[in-house]
Amino acid sequence: MEEEARKLLEEGIIKKVTSPGKGELSTFPNGTKVVFHYRTSLCDGKVLDDSRTMGGRSKPMELILGKKFKLAVWERVVITMKQGEVAEFTCDNKHTALYPLVSQSLRNISAGKDPLEGQRHCCGIAQIHSHHSLGHKDLDQLQANLQPLVFSIELLEVLAPGSFQLDVWAMTDEEKLELVPQIHEEGNMLFKKGEIKEAMEKYYNGVACLKNLQMKEHPGDEVWVKLDHMITPLLLNYCQCKLLQGQYYEVIEHCSSIVFKYEDNVKAYYKRAKAHAAVWNEVEARADFDKVLELDPSLGPSIAKELKAMEERIRTKEKEEKGRYKDLFNYNGTPATVTTVSLL
Repeated sequence: MEEEARKLLEEGIIKKVTSPGKGELSTFPNGTKVVFHYRTSLCDGKVLDDSRTMGGRSKPMELILGKKFKLAVWERVVITMKQGEVAEFTCDNKHTALYPLVSQSLRNISAGKDPLEGQRHCCGIAQIHSHHSLGHKDLDQLQANLQPLVFSIELLEVLAPGSFQLDVWAMTDEEKLELVPQIHEEGNMLFKKGEIKEAMEKYYNGVACLKNLQMKEHPGDEVWVKLDHMITPLLLNYCQCKLLQGQYYEVIEHCSSIVFKYEDNVKAYYKRAKAHAAVWNEVEARADFDKVLELDPSLGPSIAKELKAMEERIRTKEKEEKGRYKDLFNYNGTPATVTTVSLL
């Protein structure tokens, strides 16, 4: 252990064990899955991230060793730990330069967003040296003023290669492409069973997986377009789930992004029309329903039903609003007398 501590010190890492683990130290061959909780702090004690509280839930970090995780120092330090061990690692700047980007992705994931949201089409080092905001004030400050960080880690579990199913993020590009159709089908089966939330998660994972691959391509190139054509039906299915959950503005946003690229996508116009109707955007809803009819006249009966339902909802709303205000007027239709009290 002393020899390992000396090696870490030479690499600019100071290890302090706060609770020893149990059993023997693993050999950690490539492909090993490590599960751990982490807390990241500045040297003055200010906490940046804590896996036990991030996103309002306690979700440990999972890494597959040898997959070249962006923050290499985490792989370096966990292989010095026994299962159940808790230790603090104070790491020099050279080990923490990419932490702002890693933290941004982890925060996005915990909030249910695309982990690549906000990241440019360039390598991590280029992003660090750009003036691009990461969307979090503390991360922007850290990016502008790189400094040593303290990682408090509790190693929960060590799983040998082949003893677990690979997570999507740990797969090769080829494995991801092969997995997406399976994810799509699983989502469809869950949707048919009425398990909307679970189906939506499948569709989201499929979209995120393909976007991850798309980030490596130049927009408009053949491979990029092919991936985009795979993303579109998954995103539309995701929007259908959001419609059923009443998340109308997100549906409008996603469908607008689709019709911007594919002006003949009937499903995108249809779903956007229904979302507009649900939030009382009557003009926009009628325009989208008209577009659906133009692209596919066979949907006329369905559109007629949607328009009728929208009109009935509008009439009901107008009637309710009239009812709210009628008590402000007397039986002659003139404003009721209001008694005022002088404050002088």
